[in-house]
Amino acid sequence: MTELPQALADAPVIAILRSGSAGRFAAVADTLHRSGVRAVEFTLTTPGVLTALREYAGTKPAGLALGAGTVTTPADAQRAVEAGATYLITPAVCLDVLAEAQRLGVPVLPGALTPSEILTAWRAGATMVKLFPASAGGPSYLAAVRAPLPHVPLVPTGGIALDEAPAYLAAGAAALGMGSPLVGDACEGGDLDALHERVTNLLEGIRAPRTNGGGS
Repeated sequence: MTELPQALADAPVIAILRSGSAGRFAAVADTLHRSGVRAVEFTLTTPGVLTALREYAGTKPAGLALGAGTVTTPADAQRAVEAGATYLITPAVCLDVLAEAQRLGVPVLPGALTPSEILTAWRAGATMVKLFPASAGGPSYLAAVRAPLPHVPLVPTGGIALDEAPAYLAAGAAALGMGSPLVGDACEGGDLDALHERVTNLLEGIRAPRTNGGGS
C-alpha cells in the first residue's frame, strides 16, 4: 500500500482521533483533510469506532490515509482492516499484531520507546516505529536514539505541543503523531474552524524552517 507514505510526504502528521464517541470523527477527519493533513487515525478505544471507520472509508476524500490506532490484538487488526483501515498503529511492541499486519498486507507502526524496543519492532517488520510517549524524552531523546538507529523511521507521538513540532522534525522525526494538542475538543463538538486554524498554524510552522533554513 502506497497511501500512507504519500500522505506523510504531503504533510508529516498523523492526526489521532480519540473520544467518548466516534459520532463526529467523519466531520473532524474532513476538516483535517481540508486543512492539509493527509493521515488520520481512528482509535479503537473509542466506542462505535468500527462502524464509524467502515462508514467513513466509503466516503473519505481521495488522498486521505485512514488508519486504526490502539490495535493490541490480531483480532483488532483484522476487524480494523475489514472496516477500511489501510494502516495500523499499536501502543506497544505487539509482535502478534505485527505478524497479522504483514499477513493482511498493511503498514504497521508499533509503539516503542527504548532502543531495544525500537529495534525489536523494526526487525519484526514495522513499517515505521511510533516513538511513544515522545514527551518522556523530547526532541533531544529522539536525536539520541536516532544516532545508532538512523535507518529506522521514527514517528514521535504523545504529548507533542504544536510549537514543538518543528524541533521534533529537525531532530530527525519521519512524521509526528498528534492527538489532543492538535485535535482539541473537535471530536466532542468543538469548533471545527478553530481546528482548521490549528492545523494551518501547525503546517506553516513545520514548513517554515524547511523553506527558510536553506536545507541546513
